Amino acid sequence: MLWLWHHEGSHGQRARGLAAGVFMGCFPFFGLQILLGVALASLVRGNHILAAAGTWISNPLTYVPLYWFNYQLGCALLGPGPVMPSLQQLRQVPVWELGLAMGGRLMLGSAVVGLVSAALLGGGYWLLLEHRQGRAHS
Repeated sequence: MLWLWHHEGSHGQRARGLAAGVFMGCFPFFGLQILLGVALASLVRGNHILAAAGTWISNPLTYVPLYWFNYQLGCALLGPGPVMPSLQQLRQVPVWELGLAMGGRLMLGSAVVGLVSAALLGGGYWLLLEHRQGRAHS
C-alpha cells in the first residue's frame, strides 16, 4: 500500500492512472492489458506505473471468476447467449474465436465491470489521497 502512496503526479493523475489500468484489466486481452492500460493512461494523462499495476486486477487467481462474471453480466444485459466454454476450451481457443454472440456479451460485461471498478477504485484512491493530504496539513 505504501508503494501506491509515493508515486509521482497529482492526486488526479495517480487516480486516473490506476483507474485506466483497472479498466483495461477487466478485459480478456491477455498479454496486452498492461500495454493497453498504459496507453489509456496516456490518453487521460494518468500515472503509467499505477496503470500497469491496476491491470493486475485480473491475474491467474481472478481470471476465471472475473471473466465468468463479466460474461454473465453481458448475458443479463443482452439476453442469454451460448453456454460458457469449459476452462480447458478457454485455454485452447482465443476469446475472439468463441463467436460474436459470446464475445459481444463478454466484452459488454467487461466494459461495464471495468467502468464501475475503475470509478470505484480510482475514485476511492483519489479520496484516500485527498484525505491523507488533508490530515497532513491539519
